[in-house]
Amino acid sequence: MTIVFVNRFCYPDHSATSQIVSDLAASLAASGLSVVLVASRLSYDNTSAQLPAREQWNGINIHRVWTSRFGRAHLLGRLLDYMTFYLSLPWTLWRILRRGDVVIAKTDPPLISLLVAPIAWLRGAVLVNWLQDVFPELAVAMGEPKIPRLLTRILQTLRNKSLRLAAMNVVIGERMSEYFHTQGISAKHLRVIPNWAHEADISPMPSSQSQLRQSLKLTDKFVVGYSGNLGRAHDPETIFDAAWQLRDASHIIFLITGGGHGYEQLRLRASRAGLLTILFQPYQPIEKLSDSMAAADLHLLSLRPELEGHIVPSKFYGIAAAARPMAFIGDEDGELARLIAAHGCGFSIEQGRADLLASRILELANDVDSCQRYGLAARQLLMDKFSRAQAHKQWHDLLQDLNDNKFSDKKLLHQSKGHET
Repeated sequence: MTIVFVNRFCYPDHSATSQIVSDLAASLAASGLSVVLVASRLSYDNTSAQLPAREQWNGINIHRVWTSRFGRAHLLGRLLDYMTFYLSLPWTLWRILRRGDVVIAKTDPPLISLLVAPIAWLRGAVLVNWLQDVFPELAVAMGEPKIPRLLTRILQTLRNKSLRLAAMNVVIGERMSEYFHTQGISAKHLRVIPNWAHEADISPMPSSQSQLRQSLKLTDKFVVGYSGNLGRAHDPETIFDAAWQLRDASHIIFLITGGGHGYEQLRLRASRAGLLTILFQPYQPIEKLSDSMAAADLHLLSLRPELEGHIVPSKFYGIAAAARPMAFIGDEDGELARLIAAHGCGFSIEQGRADLLASRILELANDVDSCQRYGLAARQLLMDKFSRAQAHKQWHDLLQDLNDNKFSDKKLLHQSKGHET
């Protein structure tokens, strides 16, 4: 009996979905399960990379299917990469799946459940959808790609049908669960399992010990960080405007680490404006995440308000793991804003209120005690509710539940222990 994950990116790619799916796959494999990863040969932000078609890693068999390699820079190229993945996946998945296997389909590319559901049904496999976002609603809210209203309804109908065919649909937030419930997905087929951070790999450390901070000569600065994808779902404009308002505060530096559409926009705007108080760094490997996260005294994260319930920024977990205060830009009544307010680990401001963001940054730059208090509260929240161990245990328990309900004559998990590796 095999657990088969489907996601466009996996190890060694460093994108958020790749890290999460690869980490869970490794945990399941270490507990004695047979695990397969099915992905593309692409790297998230390096179109020249060509990963091998077959690979073994940590006891996991990795199958990588061919796709085009246009990357994320242009919408048309991204759509072609999606389409070629859709075309390449079925034969590989058909060959791999056996009766009684569990196939866990994530949402990159979008609507992959429409393709995986019938294959799983025909092969007698159990389908679990792992929903990182809500499509096509996410695309409609962002306006890219532009989807006609009739096509939107058709895609929603087909998507919801594929979710009803699944044994379980795992969502990453309470508001996302509430939304799918309004779409007619029963509560018994929805389970909230939040994403997680590598809290063992992102450990709290004083900013003075960060080698990145030292190499950039920022030891005497108050560093406002942004780490990860800065894409179309996020808000680079408010970040730029706040940095512009603080351009004469020489002790405050913005450090943007990662990539994405918004990252490039922000870098171009800063260059054109001659704004030297924003520095840019590429994605950092996981072994350097503690050091990279520690370089900042305050971390930013954002989500466009209209996307609440459709996506949850995974940066939240990494910031909390690093024990850093966080400033959320978006809906002040959103899922993350509620968590931040309830647990005292930072503050939230409305999108577009760069004046308030700049003001709060100035306050924290002169209030070391509040920064430390916010950071410790964030780390405690992570350990109490969103730790890697807890998330992995929830996944192990879910698979055990599926085993007990569907395959009581065969044990899916070898032992009741070993939830976490």
